[in-house]
Amino acid sequence: MKKNITNLTMRICQLEQQSRSNNVEIQCVPENRRENLIHVVTNISKVVGCNVEDKDIINCTRVAKLDNKNSRPRSIVVQLASTRLRDQLLASTLSYNRQNPHNKLNNSHLGYAGPKTPIFIAEHLSPSNKSLHAAARLKAREKGYRYVWVRNGRIYVRQKENADKILIKNMSTVQSMV
Repeated sequence: MKKNITNLTMRICQLEQQSRSNNVEIQCVPENRRENLIHVVTNISKVVGCNVEDKDIINCTRVAKLDNKNSRPRSIVVQLASTRLRDQLLASTLSYNRQNPHNKLNNSHLGYAGPKTPIFIAEHLSPSNKSLHAAARLKAREKGYRYVWVRNGRIYVRQKENADKILIKNMSTVQSMV
């Protein structure tokens, strides 16, 4: 019975993540009462060199904060027309940030005044994967792992450049990191 419940829980987690396969989460974009989120997303895409048009955006909304005491602005979740477009936007952002190490994507690129604050674009993770990713990052920092990344909703770690990657499936995988 316990094994069956565990299997069903894992299946639900997989389905939750699969339902987010076309989504990105944009973090740290300053909030404005009269903001047009579609305009914000298309502007970000132009800055990083990935032309996302209005018709490519299925849905776009700010999501509630997990911690109300956190001063960061609410994240923007964007549902795009395809997984391929999501991957192009993520790759373009990574490429842009690598080409501009001293001026990575930030609020000034969108015309916001004030100090530059970085803007992050990542895959939209399910709540269980988000907490698993956070735990993996903490453990990786503690154990000296150099790389933690997400690809298609799966969380990976690698200790050093040429080491094998490790797929983080659950908390027991995180605990077993040496």
